[in-house]
Amino acid sequence: MPHEIGLIGATGIAERAVLAPAARREDIRVRAVAAHTPDRATAFRARHGLPGGHAGYRELLDDEAVDTVYISLHNTAHAQWAVEAARAAKNVVIEKPLCLGRRELHALRHAASATGVHVVEAVMTADHPWQAAVRDLIDSAELGALTAIHSYIGFEPPDRRGYRFRPELGGGAFLDTASYWLQAVQATAGLDGATPGGRSDFGGPGGVDLEFTATLDLPSGARATLHATLGEGYRADHEFVFTRGRVRLRNFLRPAAGPLPVNLHIAPDGAPRRVLSFPASCYYDDQLDRFLTRVSAPPADQWRAVAERVSLMEDCYLAALAAPGASRARTAPSGARGALAAPGAGTGR
Repeated sequence: MPHEIGLIGATGIAERAVLAPAARREDIRVRAVAAHTPDRATAFRARHGLPGGHAGYRELLDDEAVDTVYISLHNTAHAQWAVEAARAAKNVVIEKPLCLGRRELHALRHAASATGVHVVEAVMTADHPWQAAVRDLIDSAELGALTAIHSYIGFEPPDRRGYRFRPELGGGAFLDTASYWLQAVQATAGLDGATPGGRSDFGGPGGVDLEFTATLDLPSGARATLHATLGEGYRADHEFVFTRGRVRLRNFLRPAAGPLPVNLHIAPDGAPRRVLSFPASCYYDDQLDRFLTRVSAPPADQWRAVAERVSLMEDCYLAALAAPGASRARTAPSGARGALAAPGAGTGR
């Protein structure tokens, strides 16, 4: 029997990340959708020919035919509805970021453990083979010791009225990009023992961060840096700096657009450069494969790795808020050392 997915959020990312890849397979079926208004859910359901639609999120969670919920709301609503879904004994796939801080993570872990369900953060780039290849280069010391990781991630959203430009909904450059960065550093150099830092003037509308620089000082002496921007054009690059060379990965988000390859450019000092190419793949297809692999086994303890990422994301953000020059109009979003979003906050998509 296929997994029956219910969508919380009638969104474009739900179309790309779930509906499109599910249409190419028989082991997953999108059964129903709920949106912040019944009319939006009805229109989305009709456009995609879904069997069911619901007047609200709670009604979808009460649908016994749905075994998995995919959440693509604004960032401050992720944890609230993920907790509700876990309490309803549904497996949960959440668009990044999984949640906004330790307290939200604690509530989500407790709810999932109580009902024995799986919770997956939809970081589409996770586990791509390039990450293992970089890890091998670090472990082998072929290029010497790793000294720095530079990540550049920027987006140009089509709608500047959306949640990304509303700090009260968890918008901003950092929260939009941090999951990609933290997962990549964790998979290659590791996050254990990292010391976080952050800087932004929070000078955008309402105090949103249109630019953000986050740092992680690793126990090895290497420093990982994220340069995140919002509204200044698209960019998605990683560079790994070693004592005897560099490794570059340009446009690492390419496979989100379809089956496309990515290439590692390896440049040893004083030796010919080489390109390590990986077969074309589609991130969203890969993401559903990982989900099916996860739910086919008993819930594993993935929480330590998740907690590393969430804690460092929170601390980078709080460091930027406390730094000189940060706008006093900006405050931490709900969930960053605060309570879960209040009931009713899970609207907006």
